[in-house]
Amino acid sequence: MQKTPIILAKPPTDRPPKPAAAPPTPGAPLPEKPIVLMKSREETRPSATGDSVAATPSLPPPSLKVEREGARPTQPVYQIQNRSMAPTTPSTGLDPVIGQTKLHPPERMKHSIKLVDDQMNWCDSAMEYLLDQTDVLVVGIIGLQGTGKSTIMSLLSVNTPEEDARSYVFRTQSQEIKERSGSQTSGIDLFVTQERIIFLDTQPILSPALLDHLINNDRKLPPEYNLPHTYIEMQSLQLAAFLFTVCHAVIIVQDWFTDLNLYRFLQTAEMLKPSTPSPSHELSAGGSGSDEGAEYYPNIVFLQNKARREDFCPRNVKKMHTVINRLMNHSHLKYKGSISMLDCNIFPGLSSDFLETEVNLFLLPVIENEVEENLSRAGAGGISLFPLLPGYRGHPSFQALIGKLRCHILSLARPQLSHTILTERNWLHYAARIWDSVKKSSVLSEYSRLLS
Repeated sequence: MQKTPIILAKPPTDRPPKPAAAPPTPGAPLPEKPIVLMKSREETRPSATGDSVAATPSLPPPSLKVEREGARPTQPVYQIQNRSMAPTTPSTGLDPVIGQTKLHPPERMKHSIKLVDDQMNWCDSAMEYLLDQTDVLVVGIIGLQGTGKSTIMSLLSVNTPEEDARSYVFRTQSQEIKERSGSQTSGIDLFVTQERIIFLDTQPILSPALLDHLINNDRKLPPEYNLPHTYIEMQSLQLAAFLFTVCHAVIIVQDWFTDLNLYRFLQTAEMLKPSTPSPSHELSAGGSGSDEGAEYYPNIVFLQNKARREDFCPRNVKKMHTVINRLMNHSHLKYKGSISMLDCNIFPGLSSDFLETEVNLFLLPVIENEVEENLSRAGAGGISLFPLLPGYRGHPSFQALIGKLRCHILSLARPQLSHTILTERNWLHYAARIWDSVKKSSVLSEYSRLLS
């Protein structure tokens, strides 16, 4: 005979209240949390769609086994997210698909920076503006004092003739500097455009202003130089030899035609240029033993700035080409075949065979402002029969010509400067090595000793 079980328990109304949970003591170990083990369902019920389902923790059912486990080490938590799903967190430059920080473009330059300072020391501040890509064009410029080098480089890069000269990326001569016959640029200035064109503006070669500053301020000469004018000439040759080695194109600026000493200077710089075998040296030389054409030489563009109306006469243009061709006849510099004024429709009606030997020569007139343009419209006597028509110039406007020159410069070939293909940052390291070799060149030291 079974006995009825008796449950000895007090009614709920007679039970004493449970004591409130005491706050955790600082430093005391936290209670272990139970680990819930859930078995996968075996039913043929269709599973939920989607790449990932977020499960919300809930109370375990009574049929589940509960067991305790000791403390586990902390492990990283990974979140798997479908590519089609939008990120749950605001974007902070992190790609949700790749999981890496996106590479932002380099900071846009607002003005030029120093590549070589006034003491002829190398500067590495340009590294942050350069990229690891190989499609780059390097353009340098040299010329005598006051020929307009900084203005031309600013207009070829990002500025326009309508802008104020004080906003140019390369600083131009102020009125005060012009009055005391000084020079604005010292060393080498660098500017990189968004089209990945590197422009190098240099101090004037054979500058009398730098020589006067050196003498009147009692600046100490380096021990290897005895005379101030020798030091200035060697500085100019170092700059020219450096540009002939690291540039794809070098612009030679003149403001009158022509100075024979400038061509002697170019030939001397070519002679003292560091030896840099071209990538095709092994193929071209082979077993012939000929060194001709083995070294790298840049494109040379002769720019006649501040040209007069008579200079644009076809007969005078032909004479300029003939003179330059005869003076540079024995040079290895690429002074032909890169730029043609006949292809720009500057001289309509002239055939392509008008110039027997066409060199890389381009003419730019004086920049005209609105006041001068209005005066040219009014004529010399102040009365014009056609006041709305522009005055006769004899050549296209400066804006049109500088635009054509820019198109020619940007479309120049970009051959390899060394045995390997250089990125922008590799070019900066390569240029630093070339500058160091130029300053320590034994050939330049021997030439300086002969000058003194």
